Amino acid sequence: MNILIEKIKEVLFSVLPITIIVLILHFTLTPLAMPQLMRFILGAVLIVIGLSIFLVGVDIGISPIGHLMGSTIMKTNKLLVVGVAGILLGFFISIAEPDLHILAGQVDFVTAGVISKLSIIVVVSIGIALMLSLGLIRIAYNIPLYKVLTVLYFIIFILSLFTSPEFLAISFDASGATTGALTVPFILALAFGVSALKKDSKASEKDSFGLVAVTSTGAIITVMIMNIFFKTNELSGSLKYNVSESVSILNPFIQKIPVIAGEIALALLPILILLLLFQKGSFHLTSKSLRKILKGIFYTFLGLVLFLVGVNAGFMDVGSVVGYSLASLDNNFYVILVGFILGLVTILAEPAVHVLTHQIEDVTSGYVKTKVVLLALSIGVGFAVALSMIRIIVPNVQLWHYLLPGYLIAIIMSYLTPKLFVGIAFDSGGVASGPMTATFILAFAQGVAEAVEGADVLREGFGVISMVALTPLITLQILGLIFKLKSGKGGMENDDRQLGS
Repeated sequence: MNILIEKIKEVLFSVLPITIIVLILHFTLTPLAMPQLMRFILGAVLIVIGLSIFLVGVDIGISPIGHLMGSTIMKTNKLLVVGVAGILLGFFISIAEPDLHILAGQVDFVTAGVISKLSIIVVVSIGIALMLSLGLIRIAYNIPLYKVLTVLYFIIFILSLFTSPEFLAISFDASGATTGALTVPFILALAFGVSALKKDSKASEKDSFGLVAVTSTGAIITVMIMNIFFKTNELSGSLKYNVSESVSILNPFIQKIPVIAGEIALALLPILILLLLFQKGSFHLTSKSLRKILKGIFYTFLGLVLFLVGVNAGFMDVGSVVGYSLASLDNNFYVILVGFILGLVTILAEPAVHVLTHQIEDVTSGYVKTKVVLLALSIGVGFAVALSMIRIIVPNVQLWHYLLPGYLIAIIMSYLTPKLFVGIAFDSGGVASGPMTATFILAFAQGVAEAVEGADVLREGFGVISMVALTPLITLQILGLIFKLKSGKGGMENDDRQLGS
């Protein structure tokens, strides 16, 4: 109970700024209908309660499972076992990731079913499975992360030359969305379990991060390949925006509960089955330890259901309405400013961000503070959303104008930054784009695109998740360079050794 109270305080501090911003906008620029406002407030309450319970569940359930599985896989010391285990774990975790379902559902909705939800989910999950396998092999064989990322992003660059603008946005958004509230804690724990068995402590510390980064590239690559091989005609989309909203406050929540509960149950079922299989074959946990992990899985289920019900029934609708209303005003500056502020504070409410930042502080023995990482992430994501708003408003600005130089800068910096920070930065890119981004920020961007003349919801409305995933790569590597200069050691290896000590 004490842990839950601490989590509630932490989450309340994170969610409160978003709530205050929407309330200020309600009383100034974008007044909401009273039912919408009440649903938003109820959604905020559910987010605080759900996110707190979820984080407790991750601590005692999901993370220990990933750690145990990573250790067990590595102990086999067989390339085939590591590779096959990575493919199976990656596919089953990704195919049921709630954030991916949200994004795929949005793509299905705005394209009127031309790009089906199922096709996006399956294609992305295949890519995630293959890259998770590659990521585990990288750790097992000490292949430097920056070299692997250089090759993967070079492949992505080549594929992007043949990918349509619509699919370019969807592919990078899928990369961010698939590393969500459930997937990230599991992958981080899996990486920690695999790397912890290494005798070289410095290599172990660096390899604790980077698996999320490698894994998330799979979504980009497979969606691009789908577009290239299944030549889709030029698509456009619409939100079918309707100002007449339901007057009911509770009905949207009641309707979402069974749908979301089913998706979360599907998400956790493969993990539960794997736990029981590993328990019988290799874990051999005591009854007390097993009951604690099962309790953690239940808390994770309950927390995610409450969290996502609050987001979908309360936050998402308000996001699109606020975006549409702001973009309908005469001054576009409001859209950019509000976008920056929303990006600045929304990142604080992402569940996986808290998991990552605490693991960073633990792995670096307190050298890299949670508050410093959160500040760097917030600033980066704030600029990401603001730049996305400019892209929607200004017709000649395209997504690749941001992504190409952004990823080039990130890859070049990976050769200069302390290697621990490279893994942290590229993992943070996937972690930053979680449930709040895939719902509130995406809905806000689509609302803006629907209101801006000449903009298309499919082409301009998507892409904001990819921007949110990009900026932490640069901001946290800058943070790494600052720590390197601050250490005064002069050499990258010395700095890495200090971080790992």
